[in-house]
Amino acid sequence: MSTAAPAAGQSIMQRDHKVYTGVISYISHKPERKGQERGREMYTLVVHGDGSRTITVHTEIDDRPSVHRDAIYALDKDWMPLDCMMRLTVGDKFMGTGWMKFYDTYAECETFTATEGRVSQRYALKAPLKTFQNHAIACDSWHFKHYDIAKGGIQNIGQILLSSPDHRGATGPLFYAISMQLGYVGKEKVTVKAGTFDAYHFQFPGTKELLTEHPPYEIWTTADGEFTFLKGGVAGYMQTYYELIDFKDVTPPKV
Repeated sequence: MSTAAPAAGQSIMQRDHKVYTGVISYISHKPERKGQERGREMYTLVVHGDGSRTITVHTEIDDRPSVHRDAIYALDKDWMPLDCMMRLTVGDKFMGTGWMKFYDTYAECETFTATEGRVSQRYALKAPLKTFQNHAIACDSWHFKHYDIAKGGIQNIGQILLSSPDHRGATGPLFYAISMQLGYVGKEKVTVKAGTFDAYHFQFPGTKELLTEHPPYEIWTTADGEFTFLKGGVAGYMQTYYELIDFKDVTPPKV
């Protein structure tokens, strides 16, 4: 495709988007490992001119067997999932790679995994999917875009799909369906290594719909409408903590 000629008064350069980078640290809160870094996540987020967004996330979990996951996940301007591409290694060996696409009435997945081989999935949806869980911590906070703060209480946002039922996202990638419940605690001022922010304090009350029950999960997001992940902690057997340690606006200047 050739470069389009700019309209009168326009620059040949098109920079209608914004770009952000972030780093999230994974810290153990178990008594015998208190404060030990157990993983990390680096991401680049592009917010396009029409309000849609694309995030590229690299995740590393050091606990054996180690997990490395790369995901490219896109949402439309209403924060509804469009598609996701993923590649996963576990124990430093290939686990799986796949592509997911989301429509109003169904979702489809084309994947190849070390255990299942080539798999094609087509999953019927009762309603357009509000969110997708790709297991990137940076995306955990985005689920709350669909929470109605004015109503409060525990809210069920309906059926969602996950790329893996494993708590670390260490299988697949393949579709796994659950319903998602969200809770709200209040508005707070939060300081993390990346800075001080006005924040919303949310909760995942836990779910028994996975292969192993997931403990309650507390999350703090920015209160600016972007729902940027700031910090979070999982109770129960996991005893893990996540914190945003670096966040930058790296948008190219307008020309």
